[in-house]
Amino acid sequence: MPATIAVLIGSLRKGSLNRKFAQALEGIAADRMRFDYVDLSDLPHYDQDLWDNPPASVTGLKQKVEASDAVLIVTPEYNRFFPGIIKDALDWGSRPKGEGCWAGKPCAITGVTPGATGTAVAQGHTRLAALSVDLVVQHSPELYVQWNDERFGDDGSVKNDQTRKFMGDFITKFAAWIEKHGN
Repeated sequence: MPATIAVLIGSLRKGSLNRKFAQALEGIAADRMRFDYVDLSDLPHYDQDLWDNPPASVTGLKQKVEASDAVLIVTPEYNRFFPGIIKDALDWGSRPKGEGCWAGKPCAITGVTPGATGTAVAQGHTRLAALSVDLVVQHSPELYVQWNDERFGDDGSVKNDQTRKFMGDFITKFAAWIEKHGN
């Protein structure tokens, strides 16, 4: 039975390259994983005062993560960092104290950008934040990819065999990580 992966995408943009990238990974992982995309578009900034009546987007996030076997964070890189929506998701999911949804979940982090470093710096920062909420983060292999016309079609299809293999190797290692660290 395929593992259920809660997928958090750090870009809310309609034509997000990171959403297309996640969908390309989903196609590669189709026989081993089922991606369940968490809608972060209505997630408010973290606000402790909202716990008296938490927004549906918060409870939905927590429910999807709790029902998953693992978490995949797909992040763009904004000013050498991951976007605030990822931080808000991590904060909301870690609360209330003792009732967080992240603890012990296997996690992988990736992302794409048109820039040459392929979200390497943002992924490093995301990895630290994920560890702080007790996600069990896969450190190797890392998947940094530059989005360009040689590798991807406008629809997000993978055009380059080497890129497809690189992505496939990442998915294979993630599947093994889930098997090793999953509940």
